[in-house]
Amino acid sequence: MGSHPSNDFTALWAQHDLGEVVVSAKEVHDRVLELGRQITVDYAKNPPLLVCVLKGAINFMSDLMRAIELPVEVDFMAVSSYGAATKTSGVVRIVKDLDVDLLGREVLIVEDVVDSGLTLNYLRQYLGARSPQSLEVCALLLKEGEQRVEQSLKYVGFTIPSDFVVGYGLDVNERYRNLDAIYTFTGEV
Repeated sequence: MGSHPSNDFTALWAQHDLGEVVVSAKEVHDRVLELGRQITVDYAKNPPLLVCVLKGAINFMSDLMRAIELPVEVDFMAVSSYGAATKTSGVVRIVKDLDVDLLGREVLIVEDVVDSGLTLNYLRQYLGARSPQSLEVCALLLKEGEQRVEQSLKYVGFTIPSDFVVGYGLDVNERYRNLDAIYTFTGEV
């Protein structure tokens, strides 16, 4: 998985906006490998189509697909429910749809963070209408106590407090995605 994480050195340009390390680079690395091994076992007979929810899940997807020892296929969706805010608006807009047909496919949605669950609920209904064989979710982060919609998540990397976080793909105004660890965000939006 790319460069091996050795520490949680925070880039100087980002230090003034970041609080505590919520999940270290090593913890992310190790957990992604564990998730990849479990997905390899669970889908051994029928490798899944991994659907990356852009842009926040891009780092997670990149590392996860390399940790899965199966001939997986990938596709990408972009949805918007945040805009420039740090709280979801609850209104989901499809910015980029999938390119492949889901009919009869094993589909695994790869999501960065599940907070209210509204976006994920919408995605499940939207993709489920395309008749996949199965439709499951692999979320890197699940925020405690934030769900407004009951979620059944097959794979969860970490359950974290409801603080707004950045790093490892998660952003504020397109910044901080390139940090290896996940941090609380203390800056201004």
